[in-house]
Amino acid sequence: MNYNEIFNDINFHLLNDAHPSEYLDKISRSEYFEQYPFNILLAQKHTKQWLKYHPEGVVWNHTMLVVDKAAELKFKSKDPEVFMWASLLHDIGKPDTTKEHKGKITSYNHEKIGEKLAEEFLLTLGCGEEFIKKVKSLIRWHMQILFVVKNSQFADIKEMIKQTDINEIALLGFCDRMGRLNADYDDEKQNINIFLNKVNAIIQ
Repeated sequence: MNYNEIFNDINFHLLNDAHPSEYLDKISRSEYFEQYPFNILLAQKHTKQWLKYHPEGVVWNHTMLVVDKAAELKFKSKDPEVFMWASLLHDIGKPDTTKEHKGKITSYNHEKIGEKLAEEFLLTLGCGEEFIKKVKSLIRWHMQILFVVKNSQFADIKEMIKQTDINEIALLGFCDRMGRLNADYDDEKQNINIFLNKVNAIIQ
């Protein structure tokens, strides 16, 4: 099986399965995921997260929850294919950025590293330039919901709206936040509304 065939298989399940995680878990145990570029995804299985915020455990577990939530909500996306690949690759930068210190686990700037890795990953699979641009932009800005809501110094609304669609970011961000075992639906919907209100105030 070549890269193009694997991409098409994953793409089919992302777009058609109610729970794409079932197929992804299966293929992740195959020999393909031991090889480049799929080993970039495989590394998520060995990347810990701070259990305070991610009781589901390693990054791969979180990603699978996010992908399944995204599959449930992809009908709300303007481009379901881009959206589903962004959900799969949104934390691809965590293995390279995760650090542990005194029991606290962080992955600062994983969205920036993830943008680059996603481009590399999708280029290797033969994806087109415009598709890659859209996917990596969602990955680059998916943390802005947290930053904007908390009035963080890392919030950059003006640059974000130049590069991507805020409604797609909001949708991906909601799936990301719901992809945790301790997620609260009402709290996360409120956070998304706060994010959109603040961003729309800037746009207007």
